Amino acid sequence: MIEIIIGISTLAIGGIAGFIGCKATYGKKLQEKEQEALRIIQQKEKIEEEAKRKAQEIIREAEKQAKEKAKEIEKAAEDLKKQQEIIIEKEILKRRKEIEEEFKEQRKELQDLEKVLLTKEAQLEKRIARIEHKEEEIEKREKEIKQLEEEIRTLEKELLEKEQKLKTAEEQYMLELQRIASMTKEEAKNELMKKVEEEARLEAAKLMKDIEEEAKKEAEGKAKWNLVTSIQRLAPEITTSYTVSTVDLPSNDIKGRIIGREGRNIRAFEYATGVDLIIDDTPDVVTISSFDPLRREIAKISLERLISDGRIHPGRIEEVVEKVKEEMDEHVRKIGEETCIELGFTDVHSELFYYIGKLYYRTSYTQNVLLHTKEVAYLAGMMAAELGLDEKAAKRGGLMHDIGKSISHEVGGAHSKVGAELAKRYGEPDVVINAILYHHNDEPARYPEAVLVAAADALSAARPGARREALQSYINRLEKIEAIVNSFDNVEKSFAIQAGREVRIIVNAQKVSDEEAYLLTKEIAGRIEKEVDFPGQIKVTTIRESRFVEVAK
Repeated sequence: MIEIIIGISTLAIGGIAGFIGCKATYGKKLQEKEQEALRIIQQKEKIEEEAKRKAQEIIREAEKQAKEKAKEIEKAAEDLKKQQEIIIEKEILKRRKEIEEEFKEQRKELQDLEKVLLTKEAQLEKRIARIEHKEEEIEKREKEIKQLEEEIRTLEKELLEKEQKLKTAEEQYMLELQRIASMTKEEAKNELMKKVEEEARLEAAKLMKDIEEEAKKEAEGKAKWNLVTSIQRLAPEITTSYTVSTVDLPSNDIKGRIIGREGRNIRAFEYATGVDLIIDDTPDVVTISSFDPLRREIAKISLERLISDGRIHPGRIEEVVEKVKEEMDEHVRKIGEETCIELGFTDVHSELFYYIGKLYYRTSYTQNVLLHTKEVAYLAGMMAAELGLDEKAAKRGGLMHDIGKSISHEVGGAHSKVGAELAKRYGEPDVVINAILYHHNDEPARYPEAVLVAAADALSAARPGARREALQSYINRLEKIEAIVNSFDNVEKSFAIQAGREVRIIVNAQKVSDEEAYLLTKEIAGRIEKEVDFPGQIKVTTIRESRFVEVAK
């Protein structure tokens, strides 16, 4: 466009110059024309300058618009790229979630399969165990059958021999009859009287022997009864305190709540504590019976708290009993610590405090074992001081000499050996270990202090009124019954109750079936009959139950 304008201007200028050259003669008009031409030229130059300026503005505007357009295109391209990236990322996340869901489902299926396999494996093991048990039963029955067959053969043989003897006797009887038939009446009468007299004499001798043995047994039983009665008359409060405890009730109506519906509360209490709860016609009193003083004390405190709280049901009973057991453990530990401080021992291992304190709830021939050990410690210490020996070592040996009694009923074995192992484990001196073993002659005395401990032990036990053997024999029998029961596999707990007339056994319901529990009960009853001497009879009760607990949140 600018070039066109320039061309037109050039042509105009050429035309005007020619016209001026051709018309130079026209004078003033020509000059006027020239001036006009100059104005036109000036106007043309202005137009050209204006055209150039506008052209440059147009070019700048076009460049600016082109740049803006390019920026818009670039921005649109970037937005499009970002949208594509977002879409791709969303697609990837979606696909990842789908894969993860598929993986979770597969893993869950695998876990379910594993559970099924484990269940089947457990069932298979149980079946194998039952088959093995049945095979053992079959073998046992086969042996019994063979034994019965042998007995039957023996009986048949004996029967044949008796038949033979009977035939011989019949023949002799016939001969005798024939001989008597040839006698006179007086001779036959004398012969008959002679035989009757001999038979009567034999029967009388046998009867006298039976009467004499029965009289001895009855006399022995009456003597024991008289002895126990005398002990009870002399010191009833001591004997009672070692066998039963009583809990006073605020009112007689509370007994029904202690028993519970169909006796479930009293059963739960006896199961949790291992004692026998006696609720009789005595007004406002409940009696707790157990040969173990620690169990009895736990039961007494628990029952008092339940009565004070008012909430008596199986769940609450278990909760209170467990809490009291924890508190009693701490109380026992404190008793042991106070005993050591009282005797002047500050370097005793802290774990021994519990075992020493536990002796407070053990008796030996009705003598409190902790009081006995303290007495032995003082006696041994005084004798050592008089002889110029180590007083502290003698006292320490006296304190520790019966420590095995705190756990001997749980682990088995002689209490001296158990106590020596316990003392050795917690770093007691060699003189103490020697005193523990020597006081029951389990090893020779290597220290004179050990001999003093044994002498002090004998003095403490032999003093008048220290021990009563009848009650201790009874307690030993109950402990022996529980030890026999606990020696069987799958027995979790056992409690001798009803003054030794019953033993209750708790077995694992997962490991023992009803049939196995029945056989276990018969085996335990048979072993008690063989190994324990007891009056009357002992009822063996096996309890097999499953308990499931879930907490609702």
